[in-house]
Amino acid sequence: MKLESVLLVALHESDGIGWKTINRIITRGELHEGMLSYDANDWRECGLSVERANKLTKEFPLTVERKRSDMSNVGDGEFRQNQAEVWNLTNRSKIRIITALDDFYPESLKSSPQAPWVLYCMGDYRLLSKPGIAMVGTRMPTAYGRKIASMLSEELTRAGLMVVSGMARGIDSVVHETALRSGGMTVAVLGAGIDVIYPPENRSLYEEIAAKGLVISEYPPGTKALPGFFPQRNRIIAGLTLGTVVVEADARSGSLITADYALEAGRDVFSVPGPLTSSKSRGTLDLIKQGAKMVTDARDIIEEYDSWLPKEASDTYNKERRAHRQEQPDLQAGLTNDERHIYHMLEQGPGSLDEMIERTQWDFGHLHSVLLSLIIKKQITQLPGAIYKII
Repeated sequence: MKLESVLLVALHESDGIGWKTINRIITRGELHEGMLSYDANDWRECGLSVERANKLTKEFPLTVERKRSDMSNVGDGEFRQNQAEVWNLTNRSKIRIITALDDFYPESLKSSPQAPWVLYCMGDYRLLSKPGIAMVGTRMPTAYGRKIASMLSEELTRAGLMVVSGMARGIDSVVHETALRSGGMTVAVLGAGIDVIYPPENRSLYEEIAAKGLVISEYPPGTKALPGFFPQRNRIIAGLTLGTVVVEADARSGSLITADYALEAGRDVFSVPGPLTSSKSRGTLDLIKQGAKMVTDARDIIEEYDSWLPKEASDTYNKERRAHRQEQPDLQAGLTNDERHIYHMLEQGPGSLDEMIERTQWDFGHLHSVLLSLIIKKQITQLPGAIYKII
């Protein structure tokens, strides 16, 4: 790794130095070997407080030397097993550090607002150069949201697009899991250090993405997840991709922040419509009213990026899609209108008998017979407490 990149990583990991300070240093042309002999006055001219300047005068040369030592035997910022103790990683893990000064830094991200100075990567870093789509949504999706997220993720990856999300609970997890299951490309952008798994229950998903896709973070290893980090990482999700799809989101969902970042970066925003009665659809419906492209099929997204797709993947996808349409039976073909009505209602999430009576205004006997018929047809199942959900 060249000296300028080492200096940039050292600055990035120094206490009290943020994005704007680094930007000021680079703009002023201060990123050079002479920084190693900066005194407190030099650091104060870079915009640091007296306390920070005094501290950095003592610590920065040591930080740079440590970085040089850490990276001396691995080249291009790749960390192997001999750094496991330093980075608190498993023996099989490795981290690649890519800075905004390096050739491997993704052009799409470089052209987005406040692009991160440093990326810590685990997995196939070459995915950073692939055409991708961001897919985000609520952490507590309905059955409908899960179904749509899975369907879109599968079709996008089969068409040759990389799917990028944040490995959060809910829609994010569904998107990653489906992409992996489909043999497609997926990237997870973390809101914590590259070696900090959040949420903890996604450990196996994290390990699979690192093995088959790519996990990235702008936060140094060991950095704990904090609430403010997640909105910040959303700009990376949006910046890495050609467009952002919001699958399901309420009116105040963090997913809408990703859509805002996508617009700020000049990227496309897509939104999946949902039932008017579902609170999880308010954010997506608002986006459509504001001009986001409505998505009713993966083709609504894919058609915007035909020129970006690998021809072989695109041709295969279109061929499989035509065959699938011809062979796939309509799973609801044998349902009555009333049965379809209840099925679509339960797509929004499990519902109780009382809730469905109130929403349909049907009498108990009729509703019960419709529910029983759907159970017999293996479309829904009954849970304890007279709660029903689709299978």
